[in-house]
Amino acid sequence: MKIALPTRNGMIDSHFGHCEYYTIVELGPNKEVVSKEVLEAPQGCGCKSNIAFTLRDLGVELMLAGNMGQGAVNVLSGQNISVLRGCSGDVDQVVSDYIVGKLTDSQISCDHHDCNH
Repeated sequence: MKIALPTRNGMIDSHFGHCEYYTIVELGPNKEVVSKEVLEAPQGCGCKSNIAFTLRDLGVELMLAGNMGQGAVNVLSGQNISVLRGCSGDVDQVVSDYIVGKLTDSQISCDHHDCNH
C-alpha cells in the first residue's frame, strides 16, 4: 500500500493544495515501511493540478492530510485515493500513528480557498 502525505519541512502541511512536496510511503504486507520517496508538488494550487492522477499512477491508495476542501477530497476519491483529514506533525510519526490505528478522519473540510476559484 502506498500513502501520500502533503509535506512542508518534514511536517504535514496544513493545506494539501499548497504543500512543498508529497512524501510517498510504501507499506509492506506487515504494515512496515518498505520505501519512502519525495514527489515535488506542482507549482501553484494543487487542486488545479493533475496531482490526483499522478498519485494514482504511482499507486497511491491513501492520503493522510491536514486540511482539505471537499472538492479535493472528491477528486482524490474519484481516483480511488482515500483521504484521512486532520493529521498534523512529523510525517514519520503520522505514518506510525496510522500503522497502529491511532488516526481517524476529522471529516472537516476547508471552507475557504486561497486559489481564487
